[in-house]
Amino acid sequence: MFITSQNPPPVFDYMTLVMPAVAVGNVGQLAVDLLISTLSLPRVGYLHTDCVIPMAGNNPYAHGQDDAGELHTASEVYAAFELNLAVLQIRAPVVKSKSKRFRQLLLSWIKASGFCRTLVLSSSHAYRRDDRQLRGTPFRYLVTPSLLRISGDAFEELGWRELERRLDAGADETKLAIPGGGITKGLYTDSCREDVPLAVLLLFCSEGDNVPDALSLVSHLDDMLHLLNHAMWEVKWKIPPSWNLLFGSGIPPAIF
Repeated sequence: MFITSQNPPPVFDYMTLVMPAVAVGNVGQLAVDLLISTLSLPRVGYLHTDCVIPMAGNNPYAHGQDDAGELHTASEVYAAFELNLAVLQIRAPVVKSKSKRFRQLLLSWIKASGFCRTLVLSSSHAYRRDDRQLRGTPFRYLVTPSLLRISGDAFEELGWRELERRLDAGADETKLAIPGGGITKGLYTDSCREDVPLAVLLLFCSEGDNVPDALSLVSHLDDMLHLLNHAMWEVKWKIPPSWNLLFGSGIPPAIF
């Protein structure tokens, strides 16, 4: 599944993996874009699977004409080994009929690679919130029991609000619901069952201009990882050049 041209191949033991879920507003993907662009993370490989809709394009993080023509694909892995950080960017939707298999492939790769924890950046429909979820900020988190045993104190110090379970009309028990969250709920429940250290960082949002949501989500991630406070990265978030066409090209003057 993981393919690299590096020899020897990269070793991810005890590193933190950050990845998005393809969800409402593409907030997780945009947040990962900011992370890769700001830290200038090099690509170390990619995931080859038929579970994600195939796509290819130019370098979204190009610094100039020299590297603008590099070919990039739907699922790529970036890393900063000096920061013990690996980042998986997923640029295309997961094939609906293969969602379960994709989650299984991801967890198999995560466990085989030896990551110490996985942080999933995701989003959920703001209009589907219940009364309790309307309180406070739109940010929520989930953490598996495996990661809670390791980093419970850290989450307590952050003071984040855990995603509330919902009680549907006529139901006797609360349940976890992440409408518009893509594979988020399934990946979280699978990780709980397989004892994988994983946390979900989630923002309630709506479709539209989701750049502010992405900046908010990646800032919460930085509160946990302290990446911008690192001596090498005392900078603000860097917008990737591919965002210049985030909403398409400008209006052609010829139509007027």
